[in-house]
Parts: sequence; structure tokens; C-alpha cells
Amino acid sequence: GILLKEGSDIRAEKRTNRFNLFLVVCGRSLSFLEAPFINFVCHPWYSAEGRMSSFAPAAKRAKLSDMDSSDVFFPDIGAIPYRPDAAPTETLVFKHYNPSEVINGKTMKEWLRFSVCFWHTFRGTGADPFGFPTLDRPWEDGTDSMENAKRRLRVAFEFFSKLGVPYWTFHDRDISPEGATLEESNRNLDEITDLALELQQQTGVKLLWGTCNLFAHPRYMNGASTNPDAHVLAFAAAQVKKGLEITKKLGGENFVFWGGREGYHTLLNTDIGRELDHMANFFKMVVAYKAKIGFDGQLLIEPKPKEPSKHQYDYDGQTVMSFLYKYDLQNDFKLNIEPNHTTLAGHCHEHDIVMAAANKLLGSIDSNTGSPDLGWDTDQFPMDVKNTTAIMKVVVEQNGLAPGGLNFDCKVRRESIDLVDMFISHIGAMDAFARGLKCAAQLINDGHLSSLVAERYSSFDSGLGAQIEAGTATLEDCEEFIHAKGEPTVVSGRQEHCEAIVNAYV
Repeated sequence: GILLKEGSDIRAEKRTNRFNLFLVVCGRSLSFLEAPFINFVCHPWYSAEGRMSSFAPAAKRAKLSDMDSSDVFFPDIGAIPYRPDAAPTETLVFKHYNPSEVINGKTMKEWLRFSVCFWHTFRGTGADPFGFPTLDRPWEDGTDSMENAKRRLRVAFEFFSKLGVPYWTFHDRDISPEGATLEESNRNLDEITDLALELQQQTGVKLLWGTCNLFAHPRYMNGASTNPDAHVLAFAAAQVKKGLEITKKLGGENFVFWGGREGYHTLLNTDIGRELDHMANFFKMVVAYKAKIGFDGQLLIEPKPKEPSKHQYDYDGQTVMSFLYKYDLQNDFKLNIEPNHTTLAGHCHEHDIVMAAANKLLGSIDSNTGSPDLGWDTDQFPMDVKNTTAIMKVVVEQNGLAPGGLNFDCKVRRESIDLVDMFISHIGAMDAFARGLKCAAQLINDGHLSSLVAERYSSFDSGLGAQIEAGTATLEDCEEFIHAKGEPTVVSGRQEHCEAIVNAYV
């Protein structure tokens, strides 16, 4: 997508699995340092979805050189206060989230267990398939250097602390540059996580979960654990081995797998049976190494139906649970549910959360939302109180999410370019969940909806219904019952009545 004048050309030089492109205009060569727009279009780390700048340009002219480890990166923003009487236009305060407020025996902080994701918040560029990056962060120097990575980490922990969240999450390649070899990548991770551990100890912010980026690098274009090349699967396994080690080092409470490339684009060249077997055996290697190193965190799988793959094997919650039970992994893994993924699968916002909880496999939630009228993953901040109420009703009914939490896998809109927008977006979402928690607790405590549901299923509390629920009834028993009772009387489901009840609380 580059318009060239007559006499111009593009030249590419391959270096260490990357291409250095030069635009030659009027006899003058412009490298990436002078033509970042070429880097944006052509660099192999660019994501068509613009989801993370982990895949974004790795080299351009440095914009700053005078920031050091002692800098305050958000000098005009202090710790976000709780001010329930604040005006509607005051969006740098919490109006509903009071961490110490007790709801149904737990504090809001204990119920909500908020977490900020590193990738969207500190690696996002605002790029999308139709536009260049829009988010200009003053601490970024445009390089993929360790110095820049360390400064970015310090920025993040200042943000976490001022926002008042207890947790953070990351991909391995978000926080640390990938090297030319696995060994170099691992050395980088060791150095970066030394700093992360120091910052955690200074601020009290903990790691909710770590994960590995097994989808961005070209080696993973055909998948990681489901790749048809055993060499690639082995590389992914080695990367996950290190990911588990650094997550344990940082006291991570969970470890997540999201299989963006674990699926297919065409069935013509795909052996689904072998790929699923390989993925299961990959996970069994993970379980074995987790036990070997003494990592006691919860393993989680995050469903998504598509994007970037045409079809992903972890399509939705029920698909993942079926996979876990088929391969006898249900005691080792739970689910990390992202509602935007749920709606992409054609379900309502809270569907996968309810399904996972019903099967006692809800482990954690990537708290975001999408635009139902769009067919892709928009990763928006959850601001709809009816949605947060539905989620928190499930969380309260299962007595919490620990060791999981509510991780904001969200990104500011590409038009929201001010630094303050980073805070406002998280504050608004945290307040939406605080309101959802209060609404859900009152809804549960009043019992109007639960008593209606109990009445609806009361026929299974005694007699033949109790036998059916216990699994002791036979077809002959059912036939005898019908001979005695005849045609059943149909009963209204009272859906609108239920919806009106919920509206009285939200």
C-alpha cells in the first residue's frame, strides 16, 4: 500500500529472520529509521488486527533519551480516590469502587480482584487494518531494546499503583524483547523479570497470570501445539517451559493458554484428529513440568471461536470442556473466559461464564466487551452495568473467582490518544463492575429471581422427578407415570417477568 513516484523502488535485505526495507526516492535511501510507515506495513511483527504492538514496528527514530528509572511518568495524576459524591463529569475518581467496602462477607477488592493487562495497555499502538498507529507514548523510544522494555515496565507499575489494582498480567514477548535465539530470549526474560519482581515488591502489585505469545512469530503461522511440524511444537514447548518458570518466579497465581493459531484455515490440508491429540499431549507435558518445578498456580484455557484462525479448536466454553474431559485434563485446567470471545461465538455476553461455572470450571475472566454488531474482537472496556451484574451474579454464587480475577483485556479506542484516557477507561470499567457487584448481591439476597427459578424446577424435588435427577428412573417408570397422570399442563417461562425483575436492580 505505498504509492511510489517514477524512478522509486523498494529494496529488501534479509537479516536474522527479519527484513530491512529501504525506500529509494529520488536516489536517496530511507531506512526504517526515516520511514516508519514502511515498517508498519511490512514488518513481520505487525498484526493485521492491530491488537498489540508486540507485533508492531521494532525500530524507528528514538523520540526521547532523557527519561531514567527515577522519572514519574504520570506527574499530573495521583492515586485515584473514591468519591461517591463526584459530579458525572469527574471521571478520574471512583464513584462506586471502594476496595474496603464489604459486600456479602468479602471486600470489593476480594470479590473483584482487578488486573491490568500489559499488552493492550502498554504495547498497544492504536493501529488497525486501515490505519497507522495513533497512540504516541512519551516514554517509548521506538526501539526493541532492553532499556526501553525496562522503562516501559516502570511506567506500568506506576500506572498500576495509581489506579489501585492488585494484579497485572502479561505475555512473555510483551515485557521482554525476543532474541535471535531461544537462549537470548530467555536471558532477556530473566533480566526483565528481575526488575518486575523488584517492582512487585516495591508496590505490592501481584501477578494474576502469565502466558506465552505462541501466535505472533512467523514460526507459529500454522499453530504452536497443533503445528504440523514437530520442530515448531518443540519450540513452543520450550517457550512455555520458560514461561512457567518466570510465572512461578513472580508468584503468578495462574497460567493461561490462548490458542489463536490452534485451528485451521482450510480442512483440505488439516488432520484434525492428530492436531487435537498433539495439543492434548502438549498440555500433558505442561502439567508434568508444572508439578516438577512446584508451581501451584491454576492452568487456564481461554476459548475463542475465530480470529486469527478461520476456526479455533477452543471455539467456546463447552468445546474446551469437552476437550478437557476427552483427554482427562479436567482436573488440571479451568477456563479463562473473555466475553468478547463469547459473543463472537454467537452467544450472549455471560454465556460462557455461566456454562463454565455450572461445570465448576470457571477459573478467571478477561473482563471486556465487544460490539455485537461487528464480527471481530474489539476488546472494549466493559461499561454496561447489566452485563457486569450478570457476571458478578455468577461470581458471587460460586463464592468468588480466586485464584482468578477480573483482568481488563481491553484497549482504549484508537481515537482516545491522551494519557489520561488510559486511566479513565479503567476507572469506568472498575466502577461498572463495582456497581454490578452491588446489584448482583442485592438481587441474590432478595431472592426474587432465585425463588422463581426454584419453583420452575420444583417437579424434580420429589417423586418421579427426584428419581430422574438422581439417575435411578427408567423408561418404564416414566411410561407408568404418564399412564397415571396423563398429559402435562404447560407452564409459562415468564421471561419478561424475569427481565423486569433484573431491571429493578440495575
